[in-house]
Order: sequence, then structure tokens, then C-alpha cells
Amino acid sequence: MPDAVVVGAGPNGLVAANLLADAGWSVTVLEEQPEPGGAVRHDEGVAPGFANDLFSSFYPLAAASPVLAGLRLQDHGLRWAHAPHVLAHPLTDGTCAVLDRDVGTTAASLDRFAEGDGDAWRRLHDVWDSYRADILDALFTPFPPVRATARLALRLRAGGGLRLARTLVLPVRRLGEEEFRGAGGRLLLAGNALHADLAPEAAGSGGFGWLMSMLGQTYGFPVPVGGAGALTTALVARLRSRGGTLHCGRRVDRIAVRDGRAVGVRTADGETVAAQRAVLADVSVPALYGDLIEPAHVPDQVLADLRRFQWDFATFKVDWALDGPVPWRCEPASLAGTVHLADGVDELTRFAAQLAMREVPDRPFALFGQMTTTDPTRSPRGTESAWAYTHVPHDVRADAGDQGITGSWDEREQRLMADRVEQQVERFAPGFRALVRARRVLAPPTLQSLDANLRGGAINGGTTAMHQQLVFRPVPGTGRPETPVAGLYLASAGAHPGGGVHGAPGANAARAALRRHRIEGLTRVQRALTRRDRTGTKR
Repeated sequence: MPDAVVVGAGPNGLVAANLLADAGWSVTVLEEQPEPGGAVRHDEGVAPGFANDLFSSFYPLAAASPVLAGLRLQDHGLRWAHAPHVLAHPLTDGTCAVLDRDVGTTAASLDRFAEGDGDAWRRLHDVWDSYRADILDALFTPFPPVRATARLALRLRAGGGLRLARTLVLPVRRLGEEEFRGAGGRLLLAGNALHADLAPEAAGSGGFGWLMSMLGQTYGFPVPVGGAGALTTALVARLRSRGGTLHCGRRVDRIAVRDGRAVGVRTADGETVAAQRAVLADVSVPALYGDLIEPAHVPDQVLADLRRFQWDFATFKVDWALDGPVPWRCEPASLAGTVHLADGVDELTRFAAQLAMREVPDRPFALFGQMTTTDPTRSPRGTESAWAYTHVPHDVRADAGDQGITGSWDEREQRLMADRVEQQVERFAPGFRALVRARRVLAPPTLQSLDANLRGGAINGGTTAMHQQLVFRPVPGTGRPETPVAGLYLASAGAHPGGGVHGAPGANAARAALRRHRIEGLTRVQRALTRRDRTGTKR
């Protein structure tokens, strides 16, 4: 019987398993899919010789994560690659905002839009540099992050903390207007805010856009050499080197609970896998409380709160094998790993408004990845492995593009939407479509079939909006990995701090399980000593 069973071999599940194994626990990981990785996988399914990431690709949060740094995955074969520029946001007039790991390069790019905007960027970067360590500590530790928050509060009190707090809760449109005279800085902030499901006018989108921009400024948007799955391979190799076991193709359909405590899991083939100390679930919040646990073991209030649980946007993704580099109008975009495609902040607002009205956008904001530009091993010399994703409503009410897309995502609708994404790329890179050797479409149902945590392709484990963060994540009054069932811990992006490949939810769950085991061990010792005292036994 293992000490712990981990349900799900995504990055959070594998991080949790590694940390438990480091503590000397025996660990078994059960994964539904035929291979591990969750949303961190790649293949050559588009064209031979082209490595395409199935889901996530660029990992600024992984580069910043003290959790992953502590695992020393480079000792297990992981290598990182960077594009010459981190990110570019071109406009159809040929101008382009550039984010580079060199702050001077970023600043010079913004000065081309408006003189002085480079200095404004430097000021935002100086604020980041002043508070970065405490912000990251607060981000990657369980909520409430008491020590990090105390340190941060003291520093903020001495350094104009209320002004920074105001900045972090601003809508990103307003933050951009306050800080920059030209479009460049506003584009970088707003485009990065749209990595989550935050409209330019949403409260808190300014803080998220600033955080993502500064992560890119400091750490870049690196990728694992060879493909996203190289990160998974390193996590699995490390786990096995410490005696952990991984079983793929083993779907868990029930968590076994006895006397209010999780004691193991039952798989779809009827086998029971017992857990001596803990069960950790790297699964979505609705799956954990709605499917894996019997309702009798879940408080009524939690079940009521789950009816208000909000997913982040659905995702539509296209992968390409290209016969040559993308012919961007703006030359700096050809050197960027990630390219944001929207013709200004107003177009971002228009896109977000269509999603809010449950319309399929007619000019979809696309995040475009140039993988061979970032990592030359991804495809043959002179070609490009590329992808783009955009967001669509979960419940489609209308098609803003007037092509009758209903959200059924049958073959016709997949083709129409993929063409629409390609047309968006073509606006900024005329001749792009002529370079397409092959493409693959990953519609919302496809993404979910490849990773059940990605409900409709929702990539963040639930909305990033303020009403479902911190003490509200995943439901009000939580914010920690512990669940109402003793010995059961939520280890997925549904828990604080949320989506992104950084391992924090898995690490927080593992540490909570270890802490609880130590407390229970001390309690047992104290009870034994008390019994001995009562019987008059000498100590």
C-alpha cells in the first residue's frame, strides 16, 4: 500500500508526487491518458519532423517558480531555449511593440510610439524589481501567504503601498492610459492580460498584465528544448529515480472515503488502490466535488457554491507546419517567440465584448507561437513549427462572423474557425497561408478529450477574475489545498494560485499532506504519553 495516491499526472500532480517522494513517502500516480503530462505534451502529429506542443508552450511562470527550481530538473535532462525577443505585438500599419529580456530594448521599442514611454516602462520595471521576491513568494505559497504578506506589507507601507495596490486592481486599459502616451506600452500590458480571461476593462487586469509583462522582462518566455513534453519527461524521470510509480491509462472514477477520511481510490476497471496517508487530486474542481467524491461527504454549502463556479474561456487552437518563416510586415515580430495579434487595445475590447455576449469573435485575438524561432530543434532548417490559439464562448449564442458557427464544432465549424484564425494572421503577415504545409485543429471538445481538466479547452482551471481568486478560489472560504475530506488535497490549477505551469498547487498540496501527517504523528505521541501518565508509568 503506498503512502499516497496522486490522481492525475499533469505538472502539478507530478510535482506533488516528487515532493512526497523526497520526504520518503511511497507514491503511486494514476493517469487517465495513455501518457503523462496533462497540458504539457508535444508530438509530431501535424507533419513528420515538426514538433508541435499540444497545449501549453511558453513557460515564464516555470522559469520564475522556486518550486520547479528546487527540483533541479536540469539534472534529469531538461534544457530551456529562448527566442531572440520574448514577445511582439504588431499592428496592421507596420509598427510593433517588442518585449525583450533586455529592458533597454523594450524601452527603445516603446519610445518609437511616444518619446518618454521607455522611461515609463523602466519605472514599472523598477517597481517590479523592488518587490519581485516578495510577490513571487506570496504567489507560489499557500494562501494566506503569511510571511510573504507580512514582509510585503512592511515594504509597501514604507514605499507608497496604497498606490501600488491601486495599480494592481486597475483595469489594464486604465493602467496603460495612466502610464503611457503611445500605443506600445498599452499593447504589451493589455495583450499579456488577455493570457487570462480578463477583458481590458476588468478590475485586476492591469495587475495581471503587469505581472506577465514583468515575468517576460525578467525571465523571458522560455520553452523546453525538443518540445513541451521534455518538461514532463524530466518530472517523471526524477520521480522514478526516487522510487515513485506512474501508471497511465488508469482512470480514477471514485475517491474512497471511510469515517470522513480519504483512504484510496477506485479505478474505472474496478480496482481499489489504497492510500495509507493521503490522496492528492490533480483534477478540476467540478470533477473532484461533482464526480469523484460521493455527495454525502461534501458539505451542502460547498455543493451550493460549486453551482456558481466559473470556468475561464473555451479555447480553439490551430497547429501548423510551415514551409518557411512567417512573413511579418513588422520585422521585429520575426524574432519573437510569442506574437499577439490584435490591431490595438480597442480591438481587444471588441473581442472580449463578443465573448461576453457569447458570440464567436469575427476577428479573434490570437496568441501566435513561433516554436522553431525559439527552439531550432522543432522543425527542419528553413521551416517553422507554429501554433495559434484564441478563445470562444463555452455556450455559443451567435457568430459575430456571420458564418453560422454554432459551437457544435463539427468538421465544418472547425474548418471555418481555423480559416478565420489564419485570416487574422494574414492581416499582419500577408502570404502566411501560402506557407502552410499542414495544419491540425484542436477545437474545445478535442482539447477536453486529450485532458479532462481542460473543460472546453479552459486552460486556467477556472476564471482568473477577482471573484474566484485568493480566498474565493475555488469557492469562498477556501484558498488552500485542504478539502472537507480529511487526507484529501486539491493539487490542480483549481486551487490557489491557479493556472500556469509553475507547480505551486501541487507543491502546496504535498506540503499540506506532509504537515498534516506530522501533526497527526505528534498527536498520537502526545496521546500515548498521556495514557502512560494516567496509568502511573514512569517517563
